[in-house]
This record gives sequence, structure tokens and C-alpha cells, in this order.
Amino acid sequence: MVSNLSQGFIKFHPHIKTLLLLLITLFGTMLKAQDKTITNLGDVLLFTMPTTALGTSIITGDQKGTWQFTKGFLLNQALTIGLKMAIDKPRPDLSNNSSFPSGHTSITFQSAAFIQKRYGWKYGAAAYALAGFTGYSRIQADKHDGWDVLAGAIIGVGSSYIFTTPYQKKHMEITFNKSDGHYLLGYKYKF
Repeated sequence: MVSNLSQGFIKFHPHIKTLLLLLITLFGTMLKAQDKTITNLGDVLLFTMPTTALGTSIITGDQKGTWQFTKGFLLNQALTIGLKMAIDKPRPDLSNNSSFPSGHTSITFQSAAFIQKRYGWKYGAAAYALAGFTGYSRIQADKHDGWDVLAGAIIGVGSSYIFTTPYQKKHMEITFNKSDGHYLLGYKYKF
């Protein structure tokens, strides 16, 4: 009886083999497409994160924050580009010698650190998650290793923390008045 089962399996084996090869090919194609999507999202975040951080400070009229972001961004770029030129480390894919530190990661972490320190963890947590995803995308794209990404994150956060202070909401005022047994609580918000 065992030999009948094994003979039955052998008869269908070429079909199973064809099906497995088809599934592996389709799955491999899907993974490759997913890899490209991850890489592309990391590239989009490279521009979106600093644009959002700087744009938020400009739109809200936070001139002090705009200047703080700008100083942090300039320091971040000077350190990142300077280290890339000085260290001259080859990328994992051997495309060039600009691996250390990761510029994508330093820019997105500098932006995330600015958002978090200036406007709080309510916005900063999501910004850090996006910056972390960008770092992952650079490793996944075979452009950096973990040390490159870690160094980029440290440089980004550090350059932002040097200049950024928490946002003080001077445009909000709460008042309280008591007169003839009546109480009045006032709230004024200036846009």
C-alpha cells in the first residue's frame, strides 16, 4: 500500500513541480515589486519630511522654528557630506564610495527630531516612525548597512537637538473675571 501511495505521488510530481515553480516565480516577482516600492517610498520621504517640518513652521508663523530648522538642516548637511567625503566607504551594492553616513536617514531623522522637539511627541512619534522606515528602505535597497543608517540617525537627531527649542504658544490667552457673584472664563486664540 505504501508503494501505491508513492507511485501516485510520482505521477503527479511534475504537475506539483510546475505549480511550485509558478508560485515561486510569482511570489518572487511580487517581492521584487515590493522592494522597489519600499525604496521609492524612502526616496519620497527624503523630500517630504523636511518639506513638512519646514512648511509647518512657515504656515503657523513660527519664524523662530523656521530659523531653528534651517540651522539644524545646514549643520546636518555639512556633517553628512563632510563625513561621506572624508570616510569614502563603498556602498554594499558597490555603486560608489558614499555610504557612510546615510544621507536619507540623516535628513529624515533631523526633520523628525525637529518636529518632536518643537511641537511634541504627538507629532514626533509618527515622524520618527517614517524616518525609521526611511533608514530601513536604505538597507533594503542595498545602499547602506546598519552602521551607516545608525550614524545618519545620530547626526540627524543631534543636529536638530542643538538648535531646536519647544514651541511656546504666545498666541493663546485664558482669562478669568468675577463680578457681582458672576464668573467669566475667557479664552482667546490668535491665528
